[in-house]
Amino acid sequence: MLIQAFKKYFFSELSILYPETEIQSFFTILVEFKLHLSRIQLALEHNFELDNDDLDFLKNALSKLKNQIPIQYIVGETTFYGLLFKVDKNVLIPRPETEELVEWIVQNHKKDEFIKILDVGTGSGCIAISLAKNLPNAEVSTIDISAEALNVAKNNANFNKVKVNFINTDILTLEKLENDFDIIVSNPPYVRELEKAQMQQNVLCNEPPIALFVENENPLLFYDKIAELAKRHLTKNGVLYFEINQYLGLETVELLKSKGFKHIELKKDIYGLDRMVKCFL
Repeated sequence: MLIQAFKKYFFSELSILYPETEIQSFFTILVEFKLHLSRIQLALEHNFELDNDDLDFLKNALSKLKNQIPIQYIVGETTFYGLLFKVDKNVLIPRPETEELVEWIVQNHKKDEFIKILDVGTGSGCIAISLAKNLPNAEVSTIDISAEALNVAKNNANFNKVKVNFINTDILTLEKLENDFDIIVSNPPYVRELEKAQMQQNVLCNEPPIALFVENENPLLFYDKIAELAKRHLTKNGVLYFEINQYLGLETVELLKSKGFKHIELKKDIYGLDRMVKCFL
């Protein structure tokens, strides 16, 4: 079967579920992953013949897309901050807004001498590994409750050739940290149950709920706990960074103020949404 013929079929099958631009993105990702053809090469290769293995892969991927499975889980990888990360159902798919958090930290600390960083709730390891890669003077540790997620993160650290210390524990039950840190960063669960209606089905049905959701009654649960630990384990002039719920920016700032943090900076993402907080003790 010619690839152009399959492409036409692919678009027709997905047209009622996704916008055309997203379908094009799916097709490009699949072709680059399986056939190693860029979008430009694909446009030039009108008579490219799919063999049975390639066709089976693309048909299987199409079936999964029709069932709202994220493209990143289908190919098992995604890019984040210029690095390749393996992902599966045990970890959240890294988001562009989290890249902005990493960039903020890198720009603020790229001239620092030796620094110790703790990433709380590491998931795929995207924050910790990106910081370790871009801040060569940093010693990076991570915490996650999920042993399965940590296995993914460990593989990503090995793949990207960085050293990271992995700790499997529940941050909510932790009374103290093993060390003090110059930077503590976290992108913890912050989506309230009441916000589920706003979310896409492919996220709700596939990504791990434990990494996404908090109860409506206590949406800042993780921020409260991490801030308490940070009060005891940040070094002098240490910095706390959070990715936050866009609807709870002011509430998060007030929480940090109540715990004695100073110089609190609430930062918007490229879409103009309150997305990040930085503060000092």
